[in-house]
Amino acid sequence: MKLNELAKKFDHTLLKATAVEADIRKLCGEALTYRFASVCINPCWVALASELLKGSEVLVCTVIGFPLGANSSALKAHEAALAIAQGAGEVDMVLNIGWALEGKWDAVEDDILQVRQAAGEVPLKVILETCYLNNGQIVSACQAASKAGASFVKTSTGFGTAGATAEHVRLMKKNIKPGMKVKASGGIRTLSETLDLLEAGADRIGASASVAIVKEFQGELSAGVSVGY
Repeated sequence: MKLNELAKKFDHTLLKATAVEADIRKLCGEALTYRFASVCINPCWVALASELLKGSEVLVCTVIGFPLGANSSALKAHEAALAIAQGAGEVDMVLNIGWALEGKWDAVEDDILQVRQAAGEVPLKVILETCYLNNGQIVSACQAASKAGASFVKTSTGFGTAGATAEHVRLMKKNIKPGMKVKASGGIRTLSETLDLLEAGADRIGASASVAIVKEFQGELSAGVSVGY
């Protein structure tokens, strides 16, 4: 794998409540330097990031109904539409976890569908928060996201009790419709973890440690180590 190929796998992420403007400017600068796929930020920063990344290939990704997924569907849809109007090129929504735990899959699907309709042609990623779901519920969540027309399913918010695992990525990859993708996120801090998730089938990696992981990759290449998956 080449450096630019690895970099394009990353949504360079900053979703902390304590983030300030200087942090967002730094994040966007790093994304431009390393040519990451996107920056993933809270909705209040979308307009700023869109201006900072204007004319580049780096997308602005934001989160919807984050991190609990318990907002009303109408509010999630409005939040997505507003973010897109401000320049978001991708949106990552949290599904309604309580409905998923109760098996209310028609409601889960409709929740996703309302956001997908509001997003239009903008890719929608559906965050399952896999740490709270058993394997059967993960399969059902993937099916609901597929039926609703989502572009991705995503493992985690990074705010739950656990993050991405290769096991969950493989399960998700097997249970989405052709053409859909998987984003792994939550607790990914090393090159080894990244490569394991990519090998399991992840198409995108969400991480706040993107720069450190890419630098680790550069170090391995400099040392003549074969790095790939």
